Amino acid sequence: MRVLYKTVYPTVSRSIMGLFMKRIVLIVVTPLVLSACASTELTMSLGNMRLINSSANPQQVMDFANKVCKDDFYMGASFISKAGKDYRFKCVRADENEALVPIPTTKINPSK
Repeated sequence: MRVLYKTVYPTVSRSIMGLFMKRIVLIVVTPLVLSACASTELTMSLGNMRLINSSANPQQVMDFANKVCKDDFYMGASFISKAGKDYRFKCVRADENEALVPIPTTKINPSK
């Protein structure tokens, strides 16, 4: 009696390799897509000082800082310094009679 075994490994292995290759492509493409996005986050808030970590352009950081300060009932944000991706701002109250200083090469957008 002779038994013939049909080998199904090539078709199964091709489908497994196909899934494996799709995952590799997905893993390689995902960081490229994510690296194109800029992130901005409030790192620290202490009194009227705000530390913002951002990879966005300076105008977006300035707008974010103004929004954060206005959400905390301040008049706006005044730029203090930048170190790497960290921006330091002081939130200014209306009664302090202090000018709002924007990040160099940016402007403070009027509130809507």
